Amino acid sequence: MAWQISGSYMETCNCEFLCPCIVTNLQGKPTEGDCKVAIGMHIDKGSKDGVALDGVNFIAVMQSNGPMGAGNMTVGLIVDSGASDEQAQAVTAIASGQAGGPMAALAPLIGKFAGVERAKVAFERDGETWTVKAGKSVDQKCTGVLNMEGKPIALDSVSHPVSSRIALAKAVDSHMHVFGIDWDDTSGTRNAHYSAFAWSG
Repeated sequence: MAWQISGSYMETCNCEFLCPCIVTNLQGKPTEGDCKVAIGMHIDKGSKDGVALDGVNFIAVMQSNGPMGAGNMTVGLIVDSGASDEQAQAVTAIASGQAGGPMAALAPLIGKFAGVERAKVAFERDGETWTVKAGKSVDQKCTGVLNMEGKPIALDSVSHPVSSRIALAKAVDSHMHVFGIDWDDTSGTRNAHYSAFAWSG
């Protein structure tokens, strides 16, 4: 059965701004040698197999030991504890690429699926500042890079699984401690992105 979800996303990673993945189609070496990223997602509207997914939040946490395009990535999901078991199963199928859609393109690059954890996932926006938290596992905030008119600077036609148009941002805070992936930074110099998204499969 066809499925669709749409909403908002934000991410922070451990690369210095600007992350080389975006401009090298995942072939660039991460600035720290490896890549650690947490992708927070908020579904405004969606459904799969008759299961409504409106309002569900989740986070995909990933790590690659070199360029993401080289594969062998570790990926785990955190699904909001407020979601039902049926909603969590639907989100897992979508976010892992099992159900097709944009994330299916990343599936061949995953060497280890670290599983699914449940936690309260908070997803908030204040102007061009975005915050995503999940218990003690993820706590991240980013703010958009603005042009002289105060509007977000964005990249178009990028090969990114979430959206082909993503805003440039810097991570204000970035903390990940889950699935064996650990990262802490408050320097304000690390990479981030955000955008609206619409997926289907």
